[in-house]
Amino acid sequence: MKRKPSSPSSSKSPAAKSPAAKPARAASGARPKTAPSSRPVVKKAKPAPAQAPEVTTTKQSQLITLLRSAAGASMEQMMALTGWQSHTVRGMLSGSLRKRLGLDVQCQRVDGVHLYRIVEAASA
Repeated sequence: MKRKPSSPSSSKSPAAKSPAAKPARAASGARPKTAPSSRPVVKKAKPAPAQAPEVTTTKQSQLITLLRSAAGASMEQMMALTGWQSHTVRGMLSGSLRKRLGLDVQCQRVDGVHLYRIVEAASA
């Protein structure tokens, strides 16, 4: 396959790169410097730090508390608590609680409903 020679109109002309063109553009776009204003600079006061930090309860911590109860929790209860969809709750159970945190989450089927609970390891 042979390449077509480039047309002379597509090549850049040496006049476009001349140093004389740069000062003209720079001068036309330059702004005159103004003197600093005589107004005093007022700094805003920082708010005082809170005495006691607020305790935030995350959805994960609420879910763990629910699963540690003796009755456990159904999928519908966990979805209502967190506002998540079922696949997100299952992802939290397997990914974060089981794998990352190492909690023993067990599932039992009672009266056609799956109940999930965290079983504490027996102390030796």
